[in-house]
Amino acid sequence: MKKVLITGGAGFIGYFLAKKMLDLNYEIHLADNFSRGVKDKALLEIIKYDQVKLINTNILDIQNLDNLDNDFHYIFHLAAIVGVKNVLNAPFDVLRNNNLLLNNMIDKAKQQKNLRRFIFASTSEVYAGTLKDFGIKFPTPEDTPLSVGFKHDQRNTYMISKIYGEYLCTHSGLPYTIIRPHNFYGPRMGLSHVIPEILKKAYESVNGLIDVYNVDHKRAFCYITDAIDIIYDIIESENSLNEIFNIGNELDEVSIMDIASIVINIVNNKLEVNSLIDSNNSPTRRCPSMNKVSKIINIRKPTSLQNGIANCNKWYYENVFKEEGISAL
Repeated sequence: MKKVLITGGAGFIGYFLAKKMLDLNYEIHLADNFSRGVKDKALLEIIKYDQVKLINTNILDIQNLDNLDNDFHYIFHLAAIVGVKNVLNAPFDVLRNNNLLLNNMIDKAKQQKNLRRFIFASTSEVYAGTLKDFGIKFPTPEDTPLSVGFKHDQRNTYMISKIYGEYLCTHSGLPYTIIRPHNFYGPRMGLSHVIPEILKKAYESVNGLIDVYNVDHKRAFCYITDAIDIIYDIIESENSLNEIFNIGNELDEVSIMDIASIVINIVNNKLEVNSLIDSNNSPTRRCPSMNKVSKIINIRKPTSLQNGIANCNKWYYENVFKEEGISAL
């Protein structure tokens, strides 16, 4: 039986990755300190299985690495300080802690007896500096030169921590694969993301309006189970060894207004959008080229935005909004 460690395993991507690998009969260890991940009924359901082990630990503390085994075949390092609010409130911690987390896990990976692959979750934000300062091609390929932007911009600290992380992996001597997730969405992703944010506003509206920021910005959204299938197929391919890959869906690039329109159609078609602008330097556009991925795996037909957002709506209503006493008008 193959054995996998997922740091940040209680989080959005970690949970769905664990579900996929559980179905494929892996032994799965989920490491999380629950600073963001939650021990909800979904997580409790999968840790009932004998082959899934949940480890409540903070891997920032190097002594806690002793709580992790030394015979993993795959290590997925997903743990990091993420989220725009967290980045803006604690930019120094983002730079320091994301670096320490990765350093510790690289050291732990080097202790493994049977390691086949170390998978580092970077981010689509690595392209943001280049987009802002120089402009980039869309869909954006992985070999796009990366610019770190103006040094005093707090938002850039997350991007810089991930670019530095990519360099650490590249020169670590480990068998690695780096993934750059692009706008994954789905159930259980929390509320601080555009689709669940707009869903919640649609349920809470009392005046027929919902505030939506940056309606002209464009994103290529990728449903979480589609993303997990791509990630799994990539790391199983020998052609992904020591390579960097965008993970996403270049076929469904839409505006934030398009997303709001789909939400309104699902929740309450009497609502209207109140268009606003935020001041967080959000990239105006983000769309990954999947050409490199498609050369080594067959990408399945993606979940449509309509179906994906409908799935999100059903899950959030049943698991979040209904419990908070929120219902559609």
